[in-house]
Amino acid sequence: MRIALVDSGIGMLSTAAALHAARPDADLYLSMDPDHMPWGRRTPDQVIRRALAGADAAARAATKDGGDLDAVVVPCNTASVHGLGALRAEYEPRIPVIGTVPAIKPAAVAGTPIAVWSTEVTTRSAYQHGLVENFAKGVDVTPVACVGLAEAVESADSGRIAEAVEYAAELTPPQVRGVVLGCTHYDLVDARIFEALGHRAELFTAAEAVAAQTLRRIGAAERPAGAPGRVRVLASGRPAPLPAAALTYPAGRALADGAPADR
Repeated sequence: MRIALVDSGIGMLSTAAALHAARPDADLYLSMDPDHMPWGRRTPDQVIRRALAGADAAARAATKDGGDLDAVVVPCNTASVHGLGALRAEYEPRIPVIGTVPAIKPAAVAGTPIAVWSTEVTTRSAYQHGLVENFAKGVDVTPVACVGLAEAVESADSGRIAEAVEYAAELTPPQVRGVVLGCTHYDLVDARIFEALGHRAELFTAAEAVAAQTLRRIGAAERPAGAPGRVRVLASGRPAPLPAAALTYPAGRALADGAPADR
């Protein structure tokens, strides 16, 4: 079982770790793009090109390892918004492509006030406004632009993470009881976010749902478990070790045993 994850940086780690926990026998190809990150500041056409390049690099690596990809996962909201159509046109129906959507729908089920933490660009986007309109109608929703949080997480800068989390927590109304983590980078510091919110709000992320959907799409339940899988890291197409920043987070450390320390 070979699964590619395509993102600009380490925001993919929570989804990769969820896949690894569910099917430790799967080979994971973590196709990052440090040469062109962050994708959130790029035009839609540029994001499409980078997402296609990342998936292509993973497909080539899988071929070198003796097989084809079983799935392409896009654990990134920006890349899902702009690149999912192009990726599906390129790979489906032969290889399923699974995108990521912020968990607004499950967060809104209780009907209590929620907040959506996301990047500045995503907070302003018609995409997020549409999700709120479709899945949280009648619910009190506060959009929170988490200035600098994704970049701080990417660099594993503890001081900057603390400042960005505290800033976003101060913008979150006290009556909020559910917080949607609308950027996969935020999953990596969920404990800090929960603490900054005074343990009063449930956090909603997409990682486990995306992992489960991926395994459903490839019929993983019908496949017997095999030998422990490997984790392959690609940095803008080049074989690479897991970034040092990844190892500061539990999700990164959970993947480290399957990834070579260096190349």
